[in-house]
Amino acid sequence: EEAVELVIEAKDNDNKRFLDEASDLLFHYMVLLRAKGFSLDDVSEVLRSRHK
Repeated sequence: EEAVELVIEAKDNDNKRFLDEASDLLFHYMVLLRAKGFSLDDVSEVLRSRHK
């Protein structure tokens, strides 16, 4: 749901609403990561390993 709302706001020119939705998405993503026992550092490491 949050991802869809972010995409919708990305098509508009209201930067505040876009950032509000981006913040909501990031918050829920971080909660999910923590619930699964991961962190943003774990995700960053995966991204780094893809670009070696």
